[in-house]
Amino acid sequence: MSLKNILPGRLGFGTAPLGNMFRAIPDEEAGATVEAAWEQGIRYFDTAPFYGAGLAEERLGRVISAKPRDAYVLSTKVGRVILDEPETDVPDFGEKGGLFEHGNPNKIVHEWTAEATERSIEGSLKRLGVDRLDIVWVHDIAQDFHGDAWLQKFEEARTGAFRVLSRLRDEGVIKAWGLGVNKTEPIELTLALDEPRPDGFLLAGRYTLLDHEHALQRLLPMAQEQNVDMVVGGPYSSGVLAGGSHFEYQQAPPEIIERVGRLKALAGEHGISIKAAALQFSLAHPVAAAVIPGATRPSRIAEDIAALNEDIPAAFWHDLRASGLVSPAAPLPDGA
Repeated sequence: MSLKNILPGRLGFGTAPLGNMFRAIPDEEAGATVEAAWEQGIRYFDTAPFYGAGLAEERLGRVISAKPRDAYVLSTKVGRVILDEPETDVPDFGEKGGLFEHGNPNKIVHEWTAEATERSIEGSLKRLGVDRLDIVWVHDIAQDFHGDAWLQKFEEARTGAFRVLSRLRDEGVIKAWGLGVNKTEPIELTLALDEPRPDGFLLAGRYTLLDHEHALQRLLPMAQEQNVDMVVGGPYSSGVLAGGSHFEYQQAPPEIIERVGRLKALAGEHGISIKAAALQFSLAHPVAAAVIPGATRPSRIAEDIAALNEDIPAAFWHDLRASGLVSPAAPLPDGA
């Protein structure tokens, strides 16, 4: 089923920050942020066991489990099983380093087999306090976590998670499935398969104002041809496009800071916010179904909604194109 027929709007809520990504936040602040999203009309929530070893799912579940289940769309991910025992070694998160060092202390098993997929879903349902999921993403079978071994993980998922999720979709247990990754290659490989067929994908950080050329080369034309939709994760490139200092989950390098400065200057000339430009750019591609910025403060929700609805003059998009700050192949709002 097309994601555009499932998702209730173009703006969702990404819960990675609720897993104490980069910093520890109080439970009260996390809960208030989810409540703010609900009160302001957000009805799509995305989470994952990986986010703080179950912490993000638990925090999200405390709020949404009290809401009418048919009133919202919920997605989580498979590939990590959270155990009821403490982690005794330093977790290996590949390029992502100590991303969730402030999360729960539970041990995480990284596995994409059929059995692990069913265990992962069972654990997610328990932490979220709900009886069903709408969309399930196969999480992080890519180079950034597994280096040269990523193809082995992909094959494990192809013969395990992919088949389980296809069956659950065909049985009506879930509405859709796909990949949730930070790299384009696993999705390209999946779209090239004869079977099983995904309904869409969550691509984080690869279709933003700062990083989109690679996705435009192969992945997005393939997805468009096959009518497969995209949820855009990380539209602010780990925060650097929203006033933060992180890019790709690390401190932003000087060349990125310089590029962000140019984008902000151009936005300032047209009297618009950089957040509005970032969100509306990510949604301008025909494949894009929704965008899911994350937040840890209630005030950020109102900012995101305002950014999505901000009126951006066509002249900004024309100047953005002329400045060389976006790919000539990138679709822009207003057909610029």
